[in-house]
This record gives sequence, C-alpha cells and structure tokens, in this order.
Amino acid sequence: MPRVSEAHLAARRQQIIEAARVCFSRNGFHATSMQDVISEAGLSVGAFYRYFRSKEDLIQAIAEDVIGMISTILDQVRRDDPVPPPAEAMSRLLRTVEPQLGAEGVFPMALQVWAESLRNPQLADFVQRVYGTIRHHFDDLARRQIAAGHLPAGADPHAVGTVLFSLVPGYALQRLLLGEPDVDTYVAGLRALLPSA
Repeated sequence: MPRVSEAHLAARRQQIIEAARVCFSRNGFHATSMQDVISEAGLSVGAFYRYFRSKEDLIQAIAEDVIGMISTILDQVRRDDPVPPPAEAMSRLLRTVEPQLGAEGVFPMALQVWAESLRNPQLADFVQRVYGTIRHHFDDLARRQIAAGHLPAGADPHAVGTVLFSLVPGYALQRLLLGEPDVDTYVAGLRALLPSA
C-alpha cells in the first residue's frame, strides 16, 4: 500500500477541522453530531476517525487553531521595534483581529470554545494554559512599553498586561453581540482613558 505523505495527512486533517467549524458555527457544539461533521467533510467514518477519536478532540483542535491565530497576531505586535505605546499597539492588534470577527473568522468560534471550557474540564485546562501564555505576552508588551517610557516607570507589567489582554476579548464580544463599536471608536476611548499612552 503506498505511503500517504505528511502534507496529505495535514490537508485531510485541516479539511475535517474546516468542516467542523462550518457545522459548529451553524448548530453549536452540542447540536452537532460526529456524523454531521463526517458528512460535511465528505469522508468515510473510518477516514474521519483516523484523525479524531472524539468530538472533544475535534473541539480542542479547533481551539488550538483559534488560539494559535490570536497568539500569532499578538506576537507580530509585541515584537515591534520600537515598541508602540499602548493605544497604538492595541489599535494595530485590533485592526489585525477585525477580519476574524466575521462568520468565517476565529472569534465567533472562540465564543463557543470559551463556553464549552466552562463544562469540559479537559478543554478548560487547555484554554487556561494557552490563554495564560497569551496573557504573559501582554505582560511582556507592557514591560517593553514601561522601559520605553510609554507608561509610568513604577507601573506593574503584570497588572498592565492583564488589562491590555482583557481589551481584545472585550472588543470582540461587543462586536459579536452588539455589532459595534468600530476600532476607531474603541481606540478613541482607550486614548481618552490613557491620554499619555
């Protein structure tokens, strides 16, 4: 039997994840059956189970994709040299995040991941670990902003990073639930709160 390439395996796995995202976006995690995902992916049951043993495994794979994308976006902003002040960093970060708020983006799925993590201990551990890492990236960003003089010298980087981290899901939740504000309005509010930043 010919050996299947790693690229083929990765593409098939991604095909299943994309099918699951379609199904989960349409019906939610709990109303979606494994058969729904298998049908959407156009695969046999055997082919599907070669990649994922359970719906929980599939949900975690989607969570990894969602959180990985958020982490990648943040890494791009936090590595800027020179480091931008907080309002400018958040403006750039939110403008990069903005396309991910639509029906095909990662944030509608992130809402479901957050909700599922409240009832699924395995997913909760994963979300806590990975979001904790992302939050530490914000701590690092704050540390660099303090060193650059964008924030008071005595500011606690962890405290600042915690607040900066909360701005992203806060913005995303408002956009998903209310359809507003736009990035400019959100950043204008941030600049009003942090006039020197």
